[in-house]
Amino acid sequence: MSATWVADVLGEGFEALTLPLGADEEGEVVATVVRHLPAPRRFWQRPRLLENVDVLYVHGWSDYFFHRRLARFWTDRGARFFALDLRKYGRSLREWQTPGYVTDLATYDEDIRAALDARGDSAERRLILLGHSTGGLVLSLWASRHPDEVAALVLNSPWLEFQLSAVARTALSPMVELRARWRPLDKIRITDHGFYSRAVEEAADPEDPVSIDADWRPASGFPVYAGWLDAILGGHNAVAKGLGITAPVCVMLSARSTLPVRWSDDLTRSDTVLYVEDVARASLRLGRTVTVERLDGALHDVFLSRPAVRRDAYTRLDRWIRGFAASSD
Repeated sequence: MSATWVADVLGEGFEALTLPLGADEEGEVVATVVRHLPAPRRFWQRPRLLENVDVLYVHGWSDYFFHRRLARFWTDRGARFFALDLRKYGRSLREWQTPGYVTDLATYDEDIRAALDARGDSAERRLILLGHSTGGLVLSLWASRHPDEVAALVLNSPWLEFQLSAVARTALSPMVELRARWRPLDKIRITDHGFYSRAVEEAADPEDPVSIDADWRPASGFPVYAGWLDAILGGHNAVAKGLGITAPVCVMLSARSTLPVRWSDDLTRSDTVLYVEDVARASLRLGRTVTVERLDGALHDVFLSRPAVRRDAYTRLDRWIRGFAASSD
């Protein structure tokens, strides 16, 4: 097991560190943090916007970190960028493990703490949390429990509400909880035709390709288990009650959702994973200062959308960051 930073699969400028986390019922558990650091500033250059900022990214369900250009967006502005592959995902997934499986999202507190500790000297640095989908839910819950550690929260299509609405979540939660208590590894039948993965491929920019490992990010996702779904619904229930996050929050979402029952080009210009109207409403329960950015034509991961939409997403994020930096002076 690596105890030092080593070259990462993303290539030049990216390094990875394995974080030992002990063992659970399946055996040894690790997380992995990937870092990308800004180029040193020359003595004649002006200070960059985010020179005293660290960013920690957490991926979504059936996912891992592969966003080179997202990392470079932050380091170009002077921030140190760190991305966490949670236990049983991506770089951290071992052959004896059930992919992505936990029964309590608070389990990831250990992963997040290990990643933050791995940054080294961070006493005078502000922390921005950056989460996609399930990672957005995980980081929102963590930020609510650690208010003094978070300067800002940026969420890319966070999974804050169950797809079948709050009414369905309320009705479903007790049944899932009972099933999780007695048979946590029961599989929940979910139909996934791989349309989202196909949409990402269709929207890709040939001049700036993104390489995705199909073993770490399978086209039809990981199996869904009762114990894991119970943990997700517990997170949604907490959001519904209000998290009281004191740091400013920026939520980035597609302007609309499309139900992926059959393939069409429309799936390349909308969120086919979440119902964005429900997520937008749930976002307002995160804290007292929440900005919601809606992007016409965006995919579930707004930073994997078609080039013009992706540029719009980065432009809006840059504008929000500049406001955050100005308010923090």
